[in-house]
Amino acid sequence: MEPRGAVAECKDGKLTVWTGGQRPFGVRDELAEAFNLPKDRVRVIGLDTGSGYGGKHTGEAAVEAARLAKAAGKPVKVNWTREEEMTWAYFRPAGVIDVRSAARKDGTIVAWDFHNYNSGPSGLKSMYNIPGERAEFHEAESPLRQGSYRGLAGTANHFARESHMDELAHAAGVEPLSFRLKNTTDKRLRRVFEAAAEKFAWGKPKTRPGQGFGLSGGFEKGSYFACCVEITAPQNGAPLKIERVIQAFDCGPVVNPEHLKNQVEGSIIQGLGGALFEAVDFENGRIVNSRLAKYRLPRFSDMPVHIESILIDPKDIPSAGAGETPIMGIAPGLANALFDATGRRIRSMPLRV
Repeated sequence: MEPRGAVAECKDGKLTVWTGGQRPFGVRDELAEAFNLPKDRVRVIGLDTGSGYGGKHTGEAAVEAARLAKAAGKPVKVNWTREEEMTWAYFRPAGVIDVRSAARKDGTIVAWDFHNYNSGPSGLKSMYNIPGERAEFHEAESPLRQGSYRGLAGTANHFARESHMDELAHAAGVEPLSFRLKNTTDKRLRRVFEAAAEKFAWGKPKTRPGQGFGLSGGFEKGSYFACCVEITAPQNGAPLKIERVIQAFDCGPVVNPEHLKNQVEGSIIQGLGGALFEAVDFENGRIVNSRLAKYRLPRFSDMPVHIESILIDPKDIPSAGAGETPIMGIAPGLANALFDATGRRIRSMPLRV
């Protein structure tokens, strides 16, 4: 959870910087440009890095330390405070996603028009069979610095798409899982949906007030997922309770199953933050929650009663990464479960239930 930091030394026309980050060569390029130096006279020594998740691609602290070291004529260390980290670092891109679609009465999707403004193009195109599908990303000028977040825009695009898939299924009067399976012939997507649904016992009747079931699925970076969620909706002053999350995941041949389960289940837990709580709050142009005491993150009390990952292990394809894609299913799964429980459709994150 460490904030940014760096140590810099300018000596004999060369610049050396020690810093933690996710792109040491990118930081070297930033330093070479900032000081008008050839790249071979700039050395960045990468250190162990705490809590990056896409948030430490740039070298602000390294540049600051280098400017001070050059002015002072001796090595300088810079450490950002937590408030500086949460105020001056870049933000996850805000975005607006517009979706229009059409389906026949039997549930066959016949039109899909999907436009993402500013969030990004990752996970933009669906794996459903839709004739004439249009999915476009539109760049926009942001008033705030913005950068990467785990899963990039795949989290936003899957939230919009899988929430809309449920809306379309509801409008067509078709059960949500059947609706998805009807509209895809992708074998790997069908397999994760079927595996998650079987383990979850999808389709069983409700047994208590406020109970809701939701699911989502998708593909990104060579990996497939399907996420099933059971909740008890807020009622009589009680908060939302996430009862179960079952996620099937296919990233090709599994090399280390325990590590992969940690990636999948850790992604689900981190994804709860973006789905339910995490947001930067502004008042009169100032950030008012620039400390962890005021920035809401998932707590032990927010955890699902039961989390389980099902690993699909195909042997006939190359392995793909698993660090990002598993985070994309929990937000739409939760939104769809809330609709199932309450009839209320929430179309923005965090869900603020």
